[in-house]
Amino acid sequence: MQAPGTEVQDRLARALHTLRMRSTFYCHAELTDPWALEMPAIADSVSFHVVTAGTCWLRLPGDEPIEVRAGDLALVPHGLGHDLLSEPWAGPGPRVDLLPQQYLSANYSILRYGGRGRAAQLICGIVSFDDPAARELIRTLPAVLFVGGDTVSAASSVRDTLRLMAGELSHPQPGGEAVATRLADILVVQAIRAWLATERGATAGWLRALRDDRIGRVLESIHDDPGRDWSVDRLARAATMSRSSFSARFTELVGEAPVAYLTRWRMNLAHSRLLEEDISAARLATELGYQSEAAFNRAFTRVVGRTPGSIRRQKRSSLARQDSGAPATGPGARSDRYG
Repeated sequence: MQAPGTEVQDRLARALHTLRMRSTFYCHAELTDPWALEMPAIADSVSFHVVTAGTCWLRLPGDEPIEVRAGDLALVPHGLGHDLLSEPWAGPGPRVDLLPQQYLSANYSILRYGGRGRAAQLICGIVSFDDPAARELIRTLPAVLFVGGDTVSAASSVRDTLRLMAGELSHPQPGGEAVATRLADILVVQAIRAWLATERGATAGWLRALRDDRIGRVLESIHDDPGRDWSVDRLARAATMSRSSFSARFTELVGEAPVAYLTRWRMNLAHSRLLEEDISAARLATELGYQSEAAFNRAFTRVVGRTPGSIRRQKRSSLARQDSGAPATGPGARSDRYG
């Protein structure tokens, strides 16, 4: 028999295990005062900035600027646009994707920009999480997740990775950009896990629902078998609750009704598989519990905002860009998605 709370911790551990990234782009920015950059909004993405030398200020619309010093990390989830500045009172600068830069690969560039003043160096990146559980976790994050490299509260693993990244960039060697990007992958996951380990993170939205004994059990049942013929009655039985009590409790914790959550989970899973696999909408419809491909297509378009066919075309276009060596969508790449 499991000890009290062990089942809940196991559910949390399985959710954290899903923090794997996709569609990454990295930019090594070498900036000299005065400078200002606009980081455009990109839907369903997380931007991050690591200062490896000097200092900068990060400003979200309507918020006070945040100082980010050497050794610090700032994550901006939810696809929010923001400014990076050499001084907190600086006005907006040009969009970073419109500036000339040196592309070392389809996913990595070097940007040199600014005046003749003091220098700052940053690693900036954009990442996305297509696994449905990871996307739910990202939704719980604050507008800015800040990890100070010189504070006691910063996780030691985050500080160690920041030091490794700074060392790699300060003494360039062949393949250094590849090492830096792999370290950035690790860094983002470490920062999110460190935040989730705090009391603030543990009580946030979906994560709080996952920790709930009865609702968490239902969530994991949906995640384990999304194609099952789930109904509110069947989900309530899994929670050992009455239908009305279950619906009220689920909606309170998760923020949406059980059937709405089930549909969104299925569509996020379908979206991820369309990007990762060569799979048809008809097969997804069968595996995810839909009676017809047409019913699946309607639900997918309503939730995702695009048709399954458009996702497949996006995947083919992305593969073609990679084969040609063209820059990927990211901080240093031009793309209609920035419009």
